[in-house]
Amino acid sequence: MENFDRKKHWENIYQTKDLKDVSWFQPTPETSLDFFKQFKVPTTAKVIDIGGGDSFLVDHLLDLGYQDISVLDISTAAIDKAKKRLGDKAKNVKWIVADAATFKPTEKYDFWHDRAAFHFLTNEQEISSYLQTAQENINPTGVFVIGTFSEHGPKKCSGLEIKQYSETSMTDRLKIFFEKIKCITVDHKTPFDTIQNFVFCSFRKIQTA
Repeated sequence: MENFDRKKHWENIYQTKDLKDVSWFQPTPETSLDFFKQFKVPTTAKVIDIGGGDSFLVDHLLDLGYQDISVLDISTAAIDKAKKRLGDKAKNVKWIVADAATFKPTEKYDFWHDRAAFHFLTNEQEISSYLQTAQENINPTGVFVIGTFSEHGPKKCSGLEIKQYSETSMTDRLKIFFEKIKCITVDHKTPFDTIQNFVFCSFRKIQTA
């Protein structure tokens, strides 16, 4: 697996599959939007969606009036699909083609959202790098929301091994930099009528003196 080309894998997925043919398709990402409501995230907040691909979260955030949205994905094809769907509104979004494991932000964020990107990082070095980057680039009062397959969810996705998390294991893994606010488990119904169990947790940065 050392020579695995993650970018090539995802470019192929997005070039060959329609949106409704992928398991993560959600017309309305209610769980993610609920976190925005819960934390009363202002529309002026700097928001980043990690692994956003061609998901519909950005559409909903634009409709809600959010003015500073970044969408990151490893796949150029995924981002091109989202841009095409949004049409003229796409110019109001900052699009970033990068691997979440090696992403080097150029600004700091108030709300860092990751639904199902983090769990593809199975190498300890990549996990550590990702969390270090999040810690360094989330504002002191910012919120970090992360959703992964739970221990009752799938062990693979799109042909790749993933790392499952529970509320306990995720809290333990992040505790060096972040303190948990709350975790929930959610059943996601795929377009193929299968159920995938996710754990979503919200965190704040631990403030150092």
